[in-house]
Amino acid sequence: MPKMKTRKAAAKRYSVTGSGKVRYKKQGLRHILTKKNTKRKRNLRHSGILSDAEAKKAKVLLPYNF
Repeated sequence: MPKMKTRKAAAKRYSVTGSGKVRYKKQGLRHILTKKNTKRKRNLRHSGILSDAEAKKAKVLLPYNF
């Protein structure tokens, strides 16, 4: 049976933690930063964790990371 292919776009956006959760970088911190307050920008710096339902979808795209 051939190897399953990893979706490279998903591999660049998601990473898997040691406990198996899926981590992603939050959107909204690229441009137009002057109108966003400091608290909002600070919270956007931290990575987010996908919900269980979304992590199941990501598992299909990243077969060898789980």
